[in-house]
Amino acid sequence: MIATSMSLLQHVCSVPIARAMRPRSVTVISSRSLSATTSSSSTPSRASQVDPHVLLGMSEPELQQVAIDLGQQSYRGKQLHHLIYQRKVKEIQDFSQLPLVFRNDLQEAGWKVGRSPIFQTVTAADGTVKLLIRLEDNRLIETVGIPVEDEKGSMRLTACISSQVGCPLRCSFCATGKGGFSRNLQRHEIVEQVLAIEEIFKHRVTNVVFMGMGEPMLNLKSVLEAHRCLNKDVQIGQRMITISTVGVPNTIKKLASHKLQSTLALSLHAPNQKLRETIVPSAKSYPLEAIMKDCKEYFLETSRRVSFEYTLLAEVNDRVEHAKELAELLHQWGRGHHVNLIPFNPIQGSDYKRPYKKAVQAFAAVLESRKITVSVRQTRGLDASAACGQLRNEFQKSPLVINSDSLESQPENVAASWCLQARSLWCDLEFVAEVKFRFIDDANHTGFNEWGSFCRILGVLGL
Repeated sequence: MIATSMSLLQHVCSVPIARAMRPRSVTVISSRSLSATTSSSSTPSRASQVDPHVLLGMSEPELQQVAIDLGQQSYRGKQLHHLIYQRKVKEIQDFSQLPLVFRNDLQEAGWKVGRSPIFQTVTAADGTVKLLIRLEDNRLIETVGIPVEDEKGSMRLTACISSQVGCPLRCSFCATGKGGFSRNLQRHEIVEQVLAIEEIFKHRVTNVVFMGMGEPMLNLKSVLEAHRCLNKDVQIGQRMITISTVGVPNTIKKLASHKLQSTLALSLHAPNQKLRETIVPSAKSYPLEAIMKDCKEYFLETSRRVSFEYTLLAEVNDRVEHAKELAELLHQWGRGHHVNLIPFNPIQGSDYKRPYKKAVQAFAAVLESRKITVSVRQTRGLDASAACGQLRNEFQKSPLVINSDSLESQPENVAASWCLQARSLWCDLEFVAEVKFRFIDDANHTGFNEWGSFCRILGVLGL
């Protein structure tokens, strides 16, 4: 196996790694009318780039420029903005307020709105709705609408949205990670999830949480672009938006530099490094001390407290001793913390169990007694497989194979997830270690755009 692997490595040394190691074919969705397979020579999805011909995700000034470029007055761009974000029109030919000539010019120039069809809708008894949205490349993503009605009868509608097709980080308790990873979402594919939720509920989305499929920090550029659009164009306040992460080195600092007024939610799940590594494999590359330091700096930079997500796993991390240790950890790194406890929701193929209510209450009581702000997340959408940790596509049970074309357009983030796929395919950590040492021997190797990128990829994987 090593000999074969090393011969492959020699081949990699002569061409860019993302191109040399690309699979011969890419498995797409096998469901109803969806295609079963597609060749690697099929049209690239341009997963990491903004499609230059998609209107959704563009600001009003950008839409005005589109109108001007096609010989129209700038106010036509304002009309475009209204049709896309307020009336939520999905096809250019349905822009009835616009002249037919302008509509035809838009289509002839290759423009499209950028909305995708809803493939499946599942409604839970508590009113939570899970949508499967079919993207242009026939991949499916999930988004969840969570309605909560207060005592006065007004409704808060939260959209739990995805940032990637699948997830490369594979946290041990998460259903999404078990399904594999394919590609990053473009900004319009993120924004359209919120619009779809609004259409289903016939109600404005009041809150957005990036807690669906994927790791937002591995697609930070598109997430920030979508964040801008949701705030400025869809008119959702920044403080009503939460960006969640399990922790990717250097990205919390990047997010802090934008000085957003949105909430950062860190998926902690353990009070110490050793335990966290067993629950979150990628924790090996991002020590707990470094994460806490970055979270403290985020608070100082933005004046926004960090919310720590903590999934309670029975007999794993839910003991009183764990709660005490967590409180000590948070106090060590200053104020501005909030803990959101999430009782585990059982998923197929997992040995973890949901803790008893008494254990959850005891854990919360310990934190509160030590002056830690704590909340216990109410389980929603369990019967629709839409609760946290349940976001697994029922129509894509087989692990997704990464889109090889997207490797070349985003060599660091996407190639990191490809390495995860490679590790499971070869089933030989010795090979990965050998790759690591070979690159160390030849730090100037041109097979990767930069040596640092490869080091960071190995680091994310904890290798």
